[in-house]
Amino acid sequence: MSMFRSPIHAGSTLLALSLMLLSSCAHRIARVNPPVAPARLGMTETGVASWYGVPYHGRHSASGEIYDMEQLTAAHRDLPFQTWVEVTNLSNGKQVDVRINDRGPFVKGRILDLSQAAARDIDMLRAGTARVRLKVIPPPSVQSAPGPSPPANGYTVQAGVFSDPDRAESLRTALENFFADARMLSNGRTPILWRVIVGREMTWEQATELAVRVRQKAGAAIVVRGPDQE
Repeated sequence: MSMFRSPIHAGSTLLALSLMLLSSCAHRIARVNPPVAPARLGMTETGVASWYGVPYHGRHSASGEIYDMEQLTAAHRDLPFQTWVEVTNLSNGKQVDVRINDRGPFVKGRILDLSQAAARDIDMLRAGTARVRLKVIPPPSVQSAPGPSPPANGYTVQAGVFSDPDRAESLRTALENFFADARMLSNGRTPILWRVIVGREMTWEQATELAVRVRQKAGAAIVVRGPDQE
């Protein structure tokens, strides 16, 4: 048997390998970032929720946001990022609305990981877990019902949270061209986080309207309680 391949046979082999590689790449590309359908409004789910804070505070969440345990957010295994969910603690009836921006929990039998602030609002910090019911709701900017009563310093709009002050300053500078009161605020604790904020002492309705305009420029914006009081 000859130890040398003919040029035709070698070329055919290379062509076959190339087609296999292209097929493999195409398959991998098709699996990256598949389209995610919005969650159906009114959809419910019942199960056990837990909460997380330190040491995740200040780290990147699965959505790319910096996790801030004092914001009303949560982690869910399947719901699309930016989905808003009403969470009811079935043991006491307390409710909180949270935005999905992370993935988890990865403990069998649990359906949701709440931020520390959200867990505090439904009184489950001490217990650590609670049986809850989730309900997918419209985001605050399109809810027809009036928002909650404003805190002492009203509401404002948060365009981003960063651990790097230079990145925060870049966003603030860009937003300043459209919103004169765009500013940076530090959380004043470790790890240090920098928020980019727009607007001052607004009502819920004013803040949600401003959030729509900020989102058009920054790509993301949420209504928060007046951080100037921190």
